[in-house]
Amino acid sequence: MRLESYSDFVRILLNAGFSFSGGNADGIYAAVPFDWRSEPSGSKIIWHTGDPETDPWEWRIRVLQERNDVAYGKMFFRKGGFITRKWYPYFLAVRRKGMDFDTEYESGAVSYFAKRIYEAVREYGHTPYHEIKRLGRFSREDNSRFERALVELQMKLYLTISGEQPKTSANGVEYGWPSTVFCTTEMFWGGEVFAEADEMISHEAEEAVIERILELNPAADERKMLKFIRG
Repeated sequence: MRLESYSDFVRILLNAGFSFSGGNADGIYAAVPFDWRSEPSGSKIIWHTGDPETDPWEWRIRVLQERNDVAYGKMFFRKGGFITRKWYPYFLAVRRKGMDFDTEYESGAVSYFAKRIYEAVREYGHTPYHEIKRLGRFSREDNSRFERALVELQMKLYLTISGEQPKTSANGVEYGWPSTVFCTTEMFWGGEVFAEADEMISHEAEEAVIERILELNPAADERKMLKFIRG
């Protein structure tokens, strides 16, 4: 299928089920198979132009604004990627194995910084990046640990990106770049996705994703596939 527009991207992604973003397939699969450094000559798809029809950077948020069957976040190799509604339960079954956040935190599998972030988002719902920092009382000295914990929560499928929101001053004036908004995956998807995941056996879900990866990329490396699936 040719990739010439946003609608082409959506069709390709829904057919694939999951994908890296940014044009970096990392040996697995990417619906947009090139980034701004390697754009094919004459391609209609051009990165970082701001055109919502032909700029893949814009598609990350557009697909969240216009659809309810695609999730986006740093879910693969600590990098951005997409998972469709159809395939999300498979990844949940592998990565969370029916556990909720509190249980996993008590087991020591989740960091304290991640707990502070998660509790803020769980309480306030769709929360912009800068507001998470304020609500969680993170200082400038906490920046690196904050960033690691935020990615940790996305990798474990506890938080996901739900859109963007302008930053506003105390006088209501917008400034700077929009702030990424996060919510819990339960809020994003609702209970049905998690009920489906609970009915799956983890290793069978993993085998199903492996089979799909090999359909998309027969040359995929086994170790990379397992890392891609397990997070």
